[in-house]
Amino acid sequence: MKSVLTNFIPNFKSRQIVCLEYENTCLYAEVIQVLEARKMCWVRPLLLKLSTSEVGCENHQNNLEKSSLWDLRDGADLVWPICLFREAIDTEFMPLLTELEFLDSQEKNLQVSHQKLQHFVRKVWQAFPDVFPLIPD
Repeated sequence: MKSVLTNFIPNFKSRQIVCLEYENTCLYAEVIQVLEARKMCWVRPLLLKLSTSEVGCENHQNNLEKSSLWDLRDGADLVWPICLFREAIDTEFMPLLTELEFLDSQEKNLQVSHQKLQHFVRKVWQAFPDVFPLIPD
């Protein structure tokens, strides 16, 4: 899997919305900057969508529940391998963003949202260790 992922470098632009999919979760983020020399992407997380069925992230219209969306707009940025992301399609992302605006304050619990993001980040990091640069001790 390493050669497939590390050889694929998407051509993202600043302000573009991208998606990182893993298992039943999709992280949608805005590209801040592409770090070409490092093959990394600086992104600002926007929302996390947890699917409750086997329907994929792209077919969200049949699988949208308020409780499956987590608002990440007030959180920290990420610098991650660019090969893990794909371009998000407007018709996929915009309904989710609209739905996010209708969540009440209890459903916009920042602490829980960031815990969900941390859990997702850890799972992806463990699943694809070969695409992350080694950090010296």
